[in-house]
Amino acid sequence: MKKFFKWLGIVLGVLLGLIVIALTVFYFKGDAMGKRTFAIAPENISIPTDAASIERGRHFVQAICADCHTDDLSGKVLLDAPFAVLYTANLTSGKGGAGYEFTDADWVRAIRHGVDNKGRDLVLMPAQVFWNFNDQDLGAIIAYLKSLPPVDKEHPDPQINALGKIMFGAGLFGPAIVPANVIAHDQRPPVVPIGVTAQYGEYLVSVSGCHDCHGTQLAGGKSSKPGAINAPNLTPGGDLKTWSDAIFMNTIRTGVNPKGHALKPDEMPWKHFKNYYDDDLKAIFMYLQSLPTLKTVIP
Repeated sequence: MKKFFKWLGIVLGVLLGLIVIALTVFYFKGDAMGKRTFAIAPENISIPTDAASIERGRHFVQAICADCHTDDLSGKVLLDAPFAVLYTANLTSGKGGAGYEFTDADWVRAIRHGVDNKGRDLVLMPAQVFWNFNDQDLGAIIAYLKSLPPVDKEHPDPQINALGKIMFGAGLFGPAIVPANVIAHDQRPPVVPIGVTAQYGEYLVSVSGCHDCHGTQLAGGKSSKPGAINAPNLTPGGDLKTWSDAIFMNTIRTGVNPKGHALKPDEMPWKHFKNYYDDDLKAIFMYLQSLPTLKTVIP
């Protein structure tokens, strides 16, 4: 019996040691992730000044960016958890705002590459999604951001404690936490002609981050956000097979689906997606209807 407890103690000691080693490795990996920098070469992106381009940028920003950065784009607390407190940036030119100090090249690096004006990772900035914006649309977005009225609001840098660094180092949040490491920085997205087409709808889906919640094939999934719900199947294998483009548009505009179910804005940001133009929503629906019929994926 004594031998048994002796060997049991040895085994438990070894396991505990391995756990400590693993946690230490994850901690230092997570810590290094927060300190690394990227040298991104400047890209020749033309920033327009005409009203039509600025309006195009506005509708993209209000449809996609305002959900995290708030309606006046001054930022907010995005995550307040036992392991980290993270804020979204103030995008205006007010005190504490990115627009106060960003050059055009800095805006490109932040949106397309996920790094700030010092080359550091922008935590939870979905640049792996925004990389898909073509040069023309990226220029229009930056033009609109530069036109914003200043809002004075300062936010602290990301506050990530030891537990958070262990979790990040272990990859529990996937590449979205620091996307700069998974972006093809030496490549540029293709230009897709604007129109009510499935091709343009696919482009809008890619820049809107729909895959983050609905899965790589849009057949259902779940975002990495704590407490996220199962997102529905958007292929003809789901409920959308019985919808028309008018029903789809009405659901996005009102936040209520044909069954009378109210969509929660913190789960499906319809209040911001409704800023898409009618032709945008028609193109998105056309693309979704063109997808193969897939069974719903339950994460």
